[in-house]
Amino acid sequence: MNSKDVIIPLDFKDRQTTLDFLKIFPDDLKPFVKIGMELFYSEGPDIVRIIRGMNHDVFLDLKLHDIPNTVKGAMRSIAHLDVKITNIHASTTDMMKAALEGLVEAEDKNRPLIVAVTQLTSTSSSALKEELLIEHSMEDTVGIYAKRAYEAGLDGVVCSPLEVETVRKYCGKPFITVTPGIRYIDSTVKDDQSRTTTPKDAARLGCDYIVVGRPITRADDPVAAYLKIKDEFIKE
Repeated sequence: MNSKDVIIPLDFKDRQTTLDFLKIFPDDLKPFVKIGMELFYSEGPDIVRIIRGMNHDVFLDLKLHDIPNTVKGAMRSIAHLDVKITNIHASTTDMMKAALEGLVEAEDKNRPLIVAVTQLTSTSSSALKEELLIEHSMEDTVGIYAKRAYEAGLDGVVCSPLEVETVRKYCGKPFITVTPGIRYIDSTVKDDQSRTTTPKDAARLGCDYIVVGRPITRADDPVAAYLKIKDEFIKE
């Protein structure tokens, strides 16, 4: 697995739509992909096995958040799906430690990297204070959550590209960042992301993995869009 990469979310309704999209890519180009709740809940673990069988690295994005024992058991099952990255919410330290224990106890030779979601990129600073009732700034909140994940033994966090420098300040390296919210300034794609930046700026900010969805999946030529974004991010 590359130390920097572009991850495409497969936010499609079913298996056939997903496989039709992946078939657009030539055999010698196997992008890193993300399987989230919509596809996983529609198709179950088999969709992960199918896509791994096609030689795509997979980020299984289920954002687990439950009591420690339940999360531990779920991670024990996930460990056998041969994904490269999986995640939980950055909640209590006990839950995060239990998640890691579940992966380790599965005794898989290559356990997935496990990252914690700090704050969703759809969350604005006003929502943080007015709805989540968190009085710290967005930057400090993400930094504190990231430090908690680091101390729990996790491999990294999911955060906005705008908070990568804060994560580095709180946690240092090596501690990976997976960053959604990548858009071009002149993008016509309308979505629910509120803390975004461009591929080039994400590279300058020190992001490790960027998650880029609709600018690729809704492009007239998804392969060209993917290659352009990857070139800008990797070579910056």
